Amino acid sequence: MQQQRVYVVDDDQGMLDSTVWLLESVGLQAIPYTSGQAFLDNYSETLTACVLLDIRMPGMGGLAVQDALRERGSQLPIIFVSAHADVPIVVRAFRGGAVDFIEKPYNEQLLLDSVQRALRLNQRPTTNGPQAAEVQQRLSQLTPRERDVLLPLVQGYSNREIAEQLGISVKTVDLYRSRVMKRMQADSLPALVGMAIGVGVVEPFGLQEL
Repeated sequence: MQQQRVYVVDDDQGMLDSTVWLLESVGLQAIPYTSGQAFLDNYSETLTACVLLDIRMPGMGGLAVQDALRERGSQLPIIFVSAHADVPIVVRAFRGGAVDFIEKPYNEQLLLDSVQRALRLNQRPTTNGPQAAEVQQRLSQLTPRERDVLLPLVQGYSNREIAEQLGISVKTVDLYRSRVMKRMQADSLPALVGMAIGVGVVEPFGLQEL
């Protein structure tokens, strides 16, 4: 049986080494690259592979690598791992086809779980149906006020801006934000944004350039 492969692209050597060690500790073949161009010059389209891709790197950043892969018709699932997780970047990554966006410093088990989900995408036609249905069910359980907070939250507005829009206190927004994250089972803002994009809650809007 072919060993499952994970391409790891990160210009931070320390982070690169620790991620490779983590992946290899669970029996995965981890192939490291310190630049996006080096990865593009050497990767191969295998049936059981995915890419862990940093956002900000010298030369070619992660989003540019994603664009290059899409232009080549690549089917490799992409997981972004980055300390820079502001909403416009996250939305652009997901709209470009990323399967996950994990913030640094990452939880090791969460990263491994995400990698396994990405690898399974190469083994069956799609997993979007059940996941979308689950997200829709969670959305339906939100109260009207929680939905009021959800939309501007995934669009990148700050708690203070949301408070001004809704005519409530920042403390109240904090409370509703916590409830939304819990009800949606989102462990981070990028995860929540990914859910919102997946079920069409977030429409295209201006994204900042890197």
